[in-house]
Amino acid sequence: MDSLITAAARALAAGDPLGALNRVALRNDAPALALRGIAMAQLGDLARAKALLRSAARAFGPKEAVARARCVVAEAEIALVSRDLGWPAKALDAARATLEAHGDRLNAAHARHLEVRRLLLIGCLDEAERMLGELDPTPFPPASKTAYELVVAGIAMRRLRTKTARAALARAECAARQARIPALIAEVESVSLVLNTPAARLIAGGEERLVLLEEVEALLASRALVVDACRYVVRDARTVVSLATRPVLFALVRALGEAWPEDVPRDLLLARAFGAKHADESHRARLRVEIGRLRRGLRTLAGINATKRGFALAPHRAREIVVLAPPVEDEHAAVLAFLADGESWSSSALAFALGASQRTVQRALDSLAAADKVQSYGRGRARRWMTRPVPAFTTTLLLPAPLPIG
Repeated sequence: MDSLITAAARALAAGDPLGALNRVALRNDAPALALRGIAMAQLGDLARAKALLRSAARAFGPKEAVARARCVVAEAEIALVSRDLGWPAKALDAARATLEAHGDRLNAAHARHLEVRRLLLIGCLDEAERMLGELDPTPFPPASKTAYELVVAGIAMRRLRTKTARAALARAECAARQARIPALIAEVESVSLVLNTPAARLIAGGEERLVLLEEVEALLASRALVVDACRYVVRDARTVVSLATRPVLFALVRALGEAWPEDVPRDLLLARAFGAKHADESHRARLRVEIGRLRRGLRTLAGINATKRGFALAPHRAREIVVLAPPVEDEHAAVLAFLADGESWSSSALAFALGASQRTVQRALDSLAAADKVQSYGRGRARRWMTRPVPAFTTTLLLPAPLPIG
């Protein structure tokens, strides 16, 4: 490796893409193409970066397997940043295996980070945690330690382990400052804001207030019965009943939870669950059927008592019933939650992350665009959607796992 390539690589490692380009911008050999691609990625020109990295991978000879593997890893990182979640995970896994076989443990670990971050983004927390556990961060340089700790913090926040998340973020901040890379320091600061901004609304006794992630963690460990509208479950400290695929039942239990300890009139339950403005006998019969189903579903947590005017929840073990709701609710809240990370998404990537059809997601995006809540750029397959994050709110609780959207 010649001196210019070495100097350009060091500049990129220090977060100086312009310094790297000054050394290799006019060169078209394979190492220079790869470094130019990484530099363009750091500057935000992801399309040009991807093209340069592919050219570099083709330019490396058959004996340069490690160099080609590094190009695959860099291209995978660009795909992750551009929210192209359909990139071939098998290619990245093969590149990681090649790097490990040739002793390049640092880039192999980086490939593992990318796999974990992708799993975290689409809500596969168990697999992400398992893969992260296979890494030993001790020998990592500061920049790689920062990336590792950010992933640890991300998983901890999704798991509602705020003490673990704060400890990981403290280690990440220390490592980022050792690396002296401004972009890394800014990323750590951005993630840290999640723990200090409202994560949900707590509705109890007819009143509501905003709560932080730590308060949510404490609530779920308390003796309260929680109707969780962020994850579509009903839970106490020991039992969780999922109603994610039963929207009518969840609408009923949420209405009952918001009114507790009072009862809810039948007409209001019909409106909340079925959208019935003028109820007839068929609506009332359907309500009785759905209440019976809800009783069976919640039998380990609470009973549902009939009253003169409607129904009321009666918890078995809990001292109180509360409702935990997203800080902002919208017809297409799941789509908005992903877009709120400030990155640009394709409709296919959103569909992949949400576990929904691309047509369903496209209809949601068109509706949001008509309401001036999102905007797009590009055409055809290059079309991307984005919006600004909701000010002063975190979306952590909106993205615990892929959820069905209407």
